Amino acid sequence: MKILYVYCHPLPESFHAGIRAAALAALAQTGHEVDLLDLYAENFDPVLSEDARRHYHDIPHNRFGLESQIDRLTRAEALVVQFPTWCFGMPAMLKGYCERLLMPGVAFDLSDPAHVKPTLSNLRRIVGVVTYGRPWYMAKWMGDPPRKMVTRYLRWFTGGRARVDYLALYHLNVATEGQRKAFIGRVERSLRQL
Repeated sequence: MKILYVYCHPLPESFHAGIRAAALAALAQTGHEVDLLDLYAENFDPVLSEDARRHYHDIPHNRFGLESQIDRLTRAEALVVQFPTWCFGMPAMLKGYCERLLMPGVAFDLSDPAHVKPTLSNLRRIVGVVTYGRPWYMAKWMGDPPRKMVTRYLRWFTGGRARVDYLALYHLNVATEGQRKAFIGRVERSLRQL
């Protein structure tokens, strides 16, 4: 399976880097073709500029400068998004990726504004690998926006066809070494089953 692995964390020594290393190893063991998109390492520009917004609906002009990113997304059969939860949401870098790539002519057809159609039918699987600094009940009280972004929003662009797995470690700030290792093991098992 062709997997686009979108990774969003700025620190190479972070717990997330450890999760990513284990996840990529698990995917390699099962023979998947993985395209790692490390948003920070690739200096992805998350800003929707004035010009980009002005031409957002202008297909194919809206693709300018994003051609390789669009190709990576539209060739993938599975999408893995890995990120920490900051301020009960995705990091700005990942939110910017969504704002710039999930656009008309790429992720949806807006030719009939009254009946918008999703177009990322190439994606059969979506996996979210997410950590939270707070406990699950606080995320639930806030409506758990990251979970909804992965399980509802991203899935919508596939026409609701993609199977979604959401792997979350809540209260990372006080997680024990055992809890962290158990979470990495859960991620490895889940990705081996893709």
